[in-house]
Amino acid sequence: MADRRIIILGCGGFVGSHLTERLLADGRFEIHGFDTSDTKCSHLLGDKNFHFTKSYVDASNTEKMLGGILGDAEAIYSLAAVCNPAQYVANPVFTIKSNFIHAYSLVDLCTQHGAWLIHTSTCEVYGRTVASYLPDNDYSNPDLFEQREDETPLVMGPTVNQRWTYAAAKALFERYIYANHTENGLPFTIIRPYNWFGPRMDFIPGRDGEGVPRVMACFMKALLDDQPLQLVDGGKAWRTITYIGDAVDALSKMLDVPKKAKNTFFNIGNRANEVTIEELAHLMRDVYAEITGDDAYKSHPIEYVSGEKFYGPGYEDCDRRVCDVSRAERLLDWKAEVPLRDTLRNTMAHFHDLYGQK
Repeated sequence: MADRRIIILGCGGFVGSHLTERLLADGRFEIHGFDTSDTKCSHLLGDKNFHFTKSYVDASNTEKMLGGILGDAEAIYSLAAVCNPAQYVANPVFTIKSNFIHAYSLVDLCTQHGAWLIHTSTCEVYGRTVASYLPDNDYSNPDLFEQREDETPLVMGPTVNQRWTYAAAKALFERYIYANHTENGLPFTIIRPYNWFGPRMDFIPGRDGEGVPRVMACFMKALLDDQPLQLVDGGKAWRTITYIGDAVDALSKMLDVPKKAKNTFFNIGNRANEVTIEELAHLMRDVYAEITGDDAYKSHPIEYVSGEKFYGPGYEDCDRRVCDVSRAERLLDWKAEVPLRDTLRNTMAHFHDLYGQK
């Protein structure tokens, strides 16, 4: 019998659907989920311990419902967000409103009820590394590029580069949470995800969404549609890719060690899976050749495009994201385990099963 109530905002999204699935499978949790879509969590709707409400997070009826259940909830996960670089540049007002203005009242509500708020922020709050601003730096000094929760400065680009609207809104939201903790006693946990990949991630344009998704889905669409993989600015930026199963392990472990998990920040990533975007493109070609049994994908065309042409004026990228995860390993007894190739295979096979069968 489930006797621990958990609230998940964004339960119908990529991360939320996996977390909801994991906690329901555990059997100890009653989940109250809120989202505007149930597509990614539709397979869970019949579970007696899952109570789904189709609603925006900032809708008045959502806040009223939350106010009625927060007092008995063990924790509330805040997972709803707009996290798409194309949106940051093309729709900066919407990006800021979605990630701060429409969401900050949740912090007030949790503060009022003394509810433990577990919020997924982003590793993009770190911005560019200090190393990227030094001439001829070869990243030999980890103090200049490794990202540590309470030490690394947050270095974002100039205001005219709209790319940073998301990171700035998320950083302000973090500060608002922390301000309410220090002034009003709000219990919190802030998570900084490092490129979580897995089934149900993002959308594939022309199939289950429109627009420009993040890099994995862009490359996947190109493979599915026999189009060139486009490398923005040469694909020289680095990313640290983490399998969603590992990420959800960390999210769920927090509930079993609340005294250790509360009132701190956690980087959640797999530093062993660091790769350049160019290397990612080549690896995805190889993995898709394995999935399909067609070696022609190993030489699938790649073309180079500027960030301005691909995203529009105001685009600037994070150069490198290397996470120090020692805090999560120590306090949560957690460690990312799934290697990059397996992460890509699991993710890409999901989309191939949905859209690649002929």
